[in-house]
Amino acid sequence: MFGPSIRLDIEAEVGFVVGAPSTMGTPVPLADFREHVFGLCLLNDWSARDIQAWEYVPLGPFLGKSFATSVSAWITPLDALEDSRVAPPERTHELLPYLDDSAEEPGGYDLRITVAINGHTVSEPPFSTMYWTAAQQLAQMTANGASLRTGDLYGSGTVSGPLERERGSLLELTWNGSDPSNSRPASGRSWKTATR
Repeated sequence: MFGPSIRLDIEAEVGFVVGAPSTMGTPVPLADFREHVFGLCLLNDWSARDIQAWEYVPLGPFLGKSFATSVSAWITPLDALEDSRVAPPERTHELLPYLDDSAEEPGGYDLRITVAINGHTVSEPPFSTMYWTAAQQLAQMTANGASLRTGDLYGSGTVSGPLERERGSLLELTWNGSDPSNSRPASGRSWKTATR
């Protein structure tokens, strides 16, 4: 049936803001990330899960993702987060040379995001567990020569940790609606620590 979404969801993400443009046709290597990215912000990639699920076969996400993205009211400069830099998680797959960050400075950031519903914290996803760093995402995004413009914004993808209380979307928190108790406020109850 055609109509408004009845499964609106959030996706807790980190957004990266480009400060300096790149030349069209020139990929941005990992080492040049800080020359092009000014800072980061919080990003909510709103999702209409019912519409998104219908669009996936065969189209892909269009209307289910295209209606809203929210960003925080401020941008934190990367220089202010220097002490938050950490190594990304151990790699489980061999990386292509242009994405191999083993010889680079640590490219992860130790950030904790708080997801609250009506003022009640329901999740605290850790950004430090993200497999791909922002530098790797930038390198991949420009690998085909796509250029960057000042003010461009790209998102990290949903930030989710291995524990239930670290999931970054309601879809994950409720296990696609089969466990709605996981999205309730955490006060007075214990979180399960096993992953599914």
